[in-house]
Amino acid sequence: MAHYALLNENNIVVNVIFGKDENEDGIDWEEYYSKETGLNCKRTSYNTVGNNHPTKKPFRKNYATIGGVYDEEKDAFIPIKDYPSWILDEITCRWTPPIPYPDDGYYYEWNEEMLSWGEPLDTTP
Repeated sequence: MAHYALLNENNIVVNVIFGKDENEDGIDWEEYYSKETGLNCKRTSYNTVGNNHPTKKPFRKNYATIGGVYDEEKDAFIPIKDYPSWILDEITCRWTPPIPYPDDGYYYEWNEEMLSWGEPLDTTP
């Protein structure tokens, strides 16, 4: 079973559906689902995250998420931006904070107002 993202006229993902495997019956399933729904359709890989796939070649950088965007030039799904200050990583097509996450064993939340990681949420590393 394959997954397909349905896109509006601005290439924003409005739905993700289950569908036929891309090679099944010799049919172009992206085209088929586009005609059936009246929306642009692009196959997406559930196991692709940040341009990595555990067993195969990564496909379209990320699994499509509702509200995310399909970038035609990059042939990539880009998730919703977490915070206004975050920057798009061109390799992974994921949003990254302007300051790397601390590597000290504690858990943190991003503080957009301070543009930094807040106080540790857990004091036991």
